[in-house]
Amino acid sequence: MKEQKICTRCVLDNTVPDIWYDENGECKYCKIHDEMEKKYPLGKIGKEMLNRIIENIKRDGKGKRYDCIVGFSGGRDSTYTLLRAVKLGLRPLAVHFDNGWNSETAVSNIKKTTDKLGVDLHTVVADWEEFKSLQIAFLRASVPDAETPTDYAIYSVLFNEAAKEGIKYVLQGHSFRTEGTSPIGWTYMDGRYLRDIFQRYGAGKIKSFPLMSMSKLLYYILLKRIKEVRLLEYVEYNQKKVDTALKKELDWTYYGGHHHESVYTKFFQSYLLPKKFNIDKRKTECSALVRSGQLTRKEALKKLKTPYPFDESNVDYCIKKLGLSKKQFEEINNTPAKSFHDYRTYYPLMQMCKVLIKIACRLHILPPILRLKYLQ
Repeated sequence: MKEQKICTRCVLDNTVPDIWYDENGECKYCKIHDEMEKKYPLGKIGKEMLNRIIENIKRDGKGKRYDCIVGFSGGRDSTYTLLRAVKLGLRPLAVHFDNGWNSETAVSNIKKTTDKLGVDLHTVVADWEEFKSLQIAFLRASVPDAETPTDYAIYSVLFNEAAKEGIKYVLQGHSFRTEGTSPIGWTYMDGRYLRDIFQRYGAGKIKSFPLMSMSKLLYYILLKRIKEVRLLEYVEYNQKKVDTALKKELDWTYYGGHHHESVYTKFFQSYLLPKKFNIDKRKTECSALVRSGQLTRKEALKKLKTPYPFDESNVDYCIKKLGLSKKQFEEINNTPAKSFHDYRTYYPLMQMCKVLIKIACRLHILPPILRLKYLQ
């Protein structure tokens, strides 16, 4: 067992496979945070940048029913993004991908929020048998990316809907100041990766799943000129203050854990990742909060000393809903851990095209996080 090494600034340690530290002991992800701070400054400059983006969205959406798409799960981040979009005078279409794992709290939050804000909601519902087969395939593949089917589907759905509606802006509810950047060794996704795992371990065929190819993504970005905007990167975003505001204005309800608005995510993050892969995703969130001054490093370290709490009934429910027996799940759980490097992906191609991707990121053709996360 290798000796534990932990960042001197945040709480990420060498359980992260691709981590490195500088001469001061600060990790790669602290460096990414600092670059993001320069890219998305707060205060007067950040406000001016946001105002220009809002003006562009309004101008490009003139005469249309909607001027932007907002990915909406009923969670804190997406709810606050939708609220801010409306307050900024935008005309969003809320788009929700229902993969069959919504908690009752999420369903309630979605309805209350869209009703109170007067926002139209479009829900794309996954074919359950197909999606279930895809999720089981990722479990059998023994990778820590079991949420990739959902994450990739959400991304695909949002761009698909934007193209259908003739909308050029997709608003995502992510803030590096509260969520950080998920380590590539913990969360990787691309279309080739998903196809390869399904071909090896899935049953049936992918027919209805919104699987966006690399060529389709480039078509949307380069020809349709659809841009992803992370609205929360430009604003002060304090989780406690946001929770208070959402409860007061939208009667929003918290669901007990980061992204636990999804029953499957709760199972995945609280049980599967810590037990099988020795991955505690609280480290990423806590590190982000430490860097942004919303949590002290001492408080974060204390929190992480306690094992990630899990709900046995939640685990049993997820196993049963997937149609797995306890024995089958134990066999999956006991399979040696692998990573995306063990499967076919676009990652080698991205490494070959480093220079082109970096130029595209600088020209704002591709989002900067692509360079920061995948090419360091």
